[in-house]
Amino acid sequence: MFDNEKIIRDAYQVAEVQDIPGWIASFTEDGTFTDESVGITYRGQEVGDPVVNYAAAFPDMHRELYDVYVQGDIVIVELSLNGTHNGPLNTPMGVIPPTGKTIKVPCCDVFRLREGKIESFNCYPSGTVLFGQLGVLTNLEAAVTQ
Repeated sequence: MFDNEKIIRDAYQVAEVQDIPGWIASFTEDGTFTDESVGITYRGQEVGDPVVNYAAAFPDMHRELYDVYVQGDIVIVELSLNGTHNGPLNTPMGVIPPTGKTIKVPCCDVFRLREGKIESFNCYPSGTVLFGQLGVLTNLEAAVTQ
């Protein structure tokens, strides 16, 4: 029997210290990481790409875990993504240059585990909150009538 909550808490710690090989090793061979805010799924060695991207954009990135819910091989985590935007942030729409702004973005992560490793990780960060805190929602703000 695996302690699935400990496995996930350990995985977050590995991401915190930006141990990319350790992060990749926490997944099953066919494991996936889906960033639901942009609709991209990473597989194999690519599961490390989002951690690398956010570490470059937010060198002081910290994930604050609020609540962890475990139901068998499913672990759900409520958290926030916190940091200062001091590096380029790669997005599917292009690169957002450093703004120097701090973020505290609400997020919900859903993990499915198999034999002590992450089989799937669906990450639901609030993209609108992130882009709002970075001050890059100006086109949306112009389209909304007050």
